[in-house]
Amino acid sequence: MTTAGRGARSKVDAVARAGTDDPAPGTPGWWRARPARPSQPRRGRPPRSFERIVEAASELVDEVGTNTFSMRLLAERLSTSTATLYRHFGGKDELMVFVVDQLFAGVGATGRPTGDRPATWQDAARRASLGLRRLLSVHPNVLPLLVAQVPIGPHGLAARERMVAALVASGFSPRLAARAYTTIAHYVVGFAVQQHAPGAPGPEDAATLGDFYRALDPGSFPYTVAAADALTAVSLDEEFTEGLEFILDGIDRAFRTDRDRAAVD
Repeated sequence: MTTAGRGARSKVDAVARAGTDDPAPGTPGWWRARPARPSQPRRGRPPRSFERIVEAASELVDEVGTNTFSMRLLAERLSTSTATLYRHFGGKDELMVFVVDQLFAGVGATGRPTGDRPATWQDAARRASLGLRRLLSVHPNVLPLLVAQVPIGPHGLAARERMVAALVASGFSPRLAARAYTTIAHYVVGFAVQQHAPGAPGPEDAATLGDFYRALDPGSFPYTVAAADALTAVSLDEEFTEGLEFILDGIDRAFRTDRDRAAVD
């Protein structure tokens, strides 16, 4: 099947699903309705484990991206048939849900000694944020999938639960913990999307932009001219870390206000 043919099939599958009551892959309804994995081997080619298929799919997405990825390419990678893959997954969209969830299996896997717990909620948030950013930097081709859907698979739920639990354990109300978690997660993912988007500017582009700012009319843009270096000469790592600290400071103020209000009530 040609690439165009595979794309046509994907569109046909999506249209067919839209005409039924079947929930879209990755949605709450889909996760609730998903049947248990088949445990008995089937006849035909040697079986491929569910975990190995997801692992290979993740590797292939890293190499070719989500647009080029296809079930046929994955079958070739695994030396099997597409029919074998469809015994486990309804199609590419379903498989991509598990590729995203597999990514979150690495969130929190810092390699730190057991018992090395963060001293404060800020430390826990920094550790989780930096860990997720590192993962997204290694697997940037997964970003379009993260933007398209909230990750609520087993690993995604576990990562979310750990962060919200750490905040509640530090005295946050569940409502404020949820808002803090969402704000931080949106910042990390949004930063990664901008950093790794096709055509994203590199260091040489930043230098060109800095020259452009400095050459502006200081009468019309005095503050942009004055801040030209600060706007363009900061490394991405420094920019990310500083932005994260701004967010944590704001969350801390909200936390203290919420705690004081609760004490009065």
